Amino acid sequence: MESKEDEELKKVQVVDARARNISHNVRCTECGSQSIEDSQADIAILLRKLIRDEIQSGKSDKEIYKKLEDDFGETVLYAPKFDMQTAGLWLSPLLVAGAAGGLWAFKKHRQKTNVHIMVLDLVRGVPLTPKEKETMLDILTPPPPVGSTPSSWWGRWTGR
Repeated sequence: MESKEDEELKKVQVVDARARNISHNVRCTECGSQSIEDSQADIAILLRKLIRDEIQSGKSDKEIYKKLEDDFGETVLYAPKFDMQTAGLWLSPLLVAGAAGGLWAFKKHRQKTNVHIMVLDLVRGVPLTPKEKETMLDILTPPPPVGSTPSSWWGRWTGR
């Protein structure tokens, strides 16, 4: 007899855990900034009851999310699905980071190549002795940063 009570208790705990998990991922339509698990709005209480009823009727989590999305729209879910409408939203951080990285790399490349371009322009067509070439390179090559060696990956990445 005790094992039957234990099974019932386990079923109730499983239903409760699944309902809480789903409720944490569903936005309250009245509050907007809280999940229905955290909200005390009337609609949130009704949605929590609906989710528990759906779980007890044997529906999977995906089916419950789909029903909520169909009834209340995609904004009711905290994690919208990836499709063509939301691709810009999901990919915009990567595009911004890529553009910033490309701009940074371009500036670093220009800083390093300007001296070489100047040297090439100066030497082109002008006969120089090895001593003159060495002197010109000593003058045009910038000195290394004083007191800082790029010992860490951060120092190498930032150029310090």
